[in-house]
Amino acid sequence: MNGKAPGNAPLLAEAHRQALLQIIESGPTPAVHGVVRWRLIDLAQWVFDEFRISISKQTLSRELRALGLRKLSARPRHHAQDAAALAAFKKTLPRASTRSPSARRRASG
Repeated sequence: MNGKAPGNAPLLAEAHRQALLQIIESGPTPAVHGVVRWRLIDLAQWVFDEFRISISKQTLSRELRALGLRKLSARPRHHAQDAAALAAFKKTLPRASTRSPSARRRASG
């Protein structure tokens, strides 16, 4: 007996992985899925509802990484954010001289 033990068979077949990839790329429909963004727990529930396969968050995360997906989270932004008000609120400093302090001393002397 040489080599590595084969281990357990994968929980998800290739067809399951492709369906999972498709649902992630299309994004959740809040009225249907009850969520506005996918979390691992929501995807695990979807896999169970769809294929009757119980999968842990850790295993699902490993499967998603194998599919080339990474966890991304966008920075939250208020829906009524006003770009003009943000620009007006930003503090601006007076423009500093482009010369270094030693160059100013030599120029004045």
